[in-house]
Order: sequence, then C-alpha cells, then structure tokens
Amino acid sequence: QVQLVESGGGLVQAGDSLRLTCTTSERTFNNHAMAWFRQAPGKERELVAAISMRGTTYHPISLKGHFTISKDNAKTTVQVEINTLKPDNTAVYYCTAAQSWSDLVVRYQYDYRGQGTQVTVSP
Repeated sequence: QVQLVESGGGLVQAGDSLRLTCTTSERTFNNHAMAWFRQAPGKERELVAAISMRGTTYHPISLKGHFTISKDNAKTTVQVEINTLKPDNTAVYYCTAAQSWSDLVVRYQYDYRGQGTQVTVSP
C-alpha cells in the first residue's frame, strides 16, 4: 500500500517562507515521479512542482522562482520550498506519486495522493 504523508503546513504570515515535506516508503520513492499539487477553495487543482525519479525538476512557468522542489534520497522525502508567501497561496497542498512523468506534468494525472496539508497565509 502506497502512503504519502505531508507535513509542514500551518498558519503563516505573508512574506514568510515555508517548507512542506512528503514522506513515503523507499519503494514508492524509487519507483515514482513525485509532485506537489494544491487546491484552493472554489478553484481547480494546480500543479506546483514535480521531480522525476532521476531528479529532473519541473516548475510551471507561472510559479517558477516561487516554489522549489527537491528530494532527499537518504530520507526518501520530497520537499517544496515556498518563498515569499502571499494570501493567494492559501490552499491544501497535496503530495502525489506517478509512474509516468508525462502523465504527471502534461496531463496532471497521478497514481497516488496524500491527505494533504493546509497552508493558510494571513495578510
């Protein structure tokens, strides 16, 4: 059974930075591309950043420089750093895993998703 456990969310102030962490098993980590999505109330799901099994990263142009994804092979975790938080970054952030890189970054499709972690940014 694949488990993706997110941590690091919470209530923060605009201008702060935040790091979200996704922890998973070694098997999942080594056999899937990983990505962070977010969904704000009343809005569509949005890809924030993705990282392949080999460490290639993808950041949507509109979000590049604001979100940075990385992975720790020893800890089998995937992190996303969010810089200069703004109130419109408020959303539930989800960690996902996919066997297909193209499905993930082109079709926004994944095989597994965590429960999510809430990020709330106050003005």
